[in-house]
Amino acid sequence: MHHEMTVSFGPDREFRLAVESTMGADDARRWLDEQFLDFDCEPLRASGKVLVADKLLAIADAAGPDAFAAGDAWTRRFAEAAGAATARATVHIDVAGRTLNY
Repeated sequence: MHHEMTVSFGPDREFRLAVESTMGADDARRWLDEQFLDFDCEPLRASGKVLVADKLLAIADAAGPDAFAAGDAWTRRFAEAAGAATARATVHIDVAGRTLNY
């Protein structure tokens, strides 16, 4: 499936990536769980519940703009996981605004 992802860290720091992915939703969620733990991310909600959108925002924030500027294998994998976990062809992650849009 074709996925397009945009990650924005502000008006002058926006990164776009288009990828083809065969990653399934379960694999994507598992990979995001690993990244959430590897980056030592904290739940955004007081309840401790972590939604896929929360994971995408937290991981993108922890990785920072330099990771997305590099456009390496990790960035491509993140884009694949974002698309597969949300089941959306287009995902826009606004780190500065703390929002996720499809």
